[in-house]
Amino acid sequence: MSLNSSKAVVKAFDDYQKARTAFVQSVVELAQNPKNIPSLQEQGVMAQLRPLLLDSVPSIQHNAAQALSKLASHSAELASAVVQGDILPQLVYSLAEQNKFYKKAAAGILRAVSKHSPPLAQSVVDCGAIDALATCLEEFDPGVKEQAAWALGYIARHNAELSQAVVDTGAVPLLVLCVQEPELAVKRIAASALSDISKHTPELAQSVVDAGSITYLAPLIKSNDAALKRQVCSCLGQIAKHSVELAELVVEGGIFPTILDRLRDPDQLVRKNAAILIREISKHTPELASLVVNSGGIAAVVDYIHENRGANALASIMTIGYVSAFSETMAKAVIDAKGITPLLDSLKPDQEDHIRSASAWALGQVGRHSSEHAEAVANGNALLRLVECFSADSSEDLRTKSKRALKSIIEKCTNLAALEPLIDSPGGVQEYVIYQFAKILPNDTKARRDFATNGSLQKLQVISTEPGSKLKDYIQTINNVYPEEIVQYYSPGYSKTLLAKIEDYPNGNEG
Repeated sequence: MSLNSSKAVVKAFDDYQKARTAFVQSVVELAQNPKNIPSLQEQGVMAQLRPLLLDSVPSIQHNAAQALSKLASHSAELASAVVQGDILPQLVYSLAEQNKFYKKAAAGILRAVSKHSPPLAQSVVDCGAIDALATCLEEFDPGVKEQAAWALGYIARHNAELSQAVVDTGAVPLLVLCVQEPELAVKRIAASALSDISKHTPELAQSVVDAGSITYLAPLIKSNDAALKRQVCSCLGQIAKHSVELAELVVEGGIFPTILDRLRDPDQLVRKNAAILIREISKHTPELASLVVNSGGIAAVVDYIHENRGANALASIMTIGYVSAFSETMAKAVIDAKGITPLLDSLKPDQEDHIRSASAWALGQVGRHSSEHAEAVANGNALLRLVECFSADSSEDLRTKSKRALKSIIEKCTNLAALEPLIDSPGGVQEYVIYQFAKILPNDTKARRDFATNGSLQKLQVISTEPGSKLKDYIQTINNVYPEEIVQYYSPGYSKTLLAKIEDYPNGNEG
């Protein structure tokens, strides 16, 4: 072969390599913009990239993997195309054989495929990727660890079965080791993956605890990194929610009182996840709820609700409800911390119904213990607010929780002035109110006088009742504590009866 011929061959291959390099780099750049992805899909980009994953040039392999990761992340349809293109087994093989750059990109593709749905995540599991990803957690390169942990977390988050598959590979102790790495990105993603594993069942959460995770996670709530604090609070909350024992182990990790400071964190998600963690601890037992109270938690939670509205406040609203439900003393602590006011604010019509439902439930838990508790709630105008929740536009859950709250508060309320505006209430509340009057008025002379003079006795006489109903019996009980002429005086049509008597009365001058 002549020298010129040899140069021509080399040039042809050199041009081919440059063309492949230029192509794959262009696809990576184009895939950065979601608007370009439909056009790339129409041009059959998946089929073009697949052979480049096996290219002899490492940079081309790496760029092809990056492009596929971007595309698979964009939509479930493109992720399915990766599965259907038989690319996954190739990636799993590469995780064991290739350099760190390719491993990082390959793990990124597996992550992108797994995130969309349980079936796609199952496809990743079925091709043996979990073992390969777990092995990547032992790599020296932090970028490989990060992408592998991310992929395992995305697999685990879908359901308990997939999460168990991750646990069965022995990945949990390796993720706990990743939490101890110096690189923040690795810490964050490892904590996130442990959270995704823990959330499904007590058994899965226990497997995370058994690996010693709490020891290393709990101190990280003091970190200066907002993203890490988010994931740590989330993971501890997912562990604590399942059982008393797991919640106690989280508490024993020494999170109090530091976790209360996180309610004032500059980062909104840190605050929200900290509020959720406190809720998950407080809900289990009086002892755990008391720990929250004794740590100054109620004041912190009340302040948090004042400063955060809507979904961000929901966890703390529920914390107040859980704590208040356990004892009179803890409910009194909520009252003393001025916790009624933010609950009333959360009942306003501009809030979503599920927030209003939680607030109604919490108010019921505060007010149900004694007349003192009920009066504290009633004095805040809570009863009328709760009645307003019976609007036809309210959800069934809001109506139910409001009615239950009203019943529990009214049954303890001895402040009749707060109950009087509710005599005309709808939805069965009227019966609770009148029953309370029927219990109190026979034993309270002043209350009987006030009930008559302020128009409440008159309102009672116009209420329509069914014969033999409880409501009719309650009204009769109240009427029986007044002289008959007083009841007649306030009954409908009494003025006409008096006028008729005048007409029938004999003229005194006659005779």
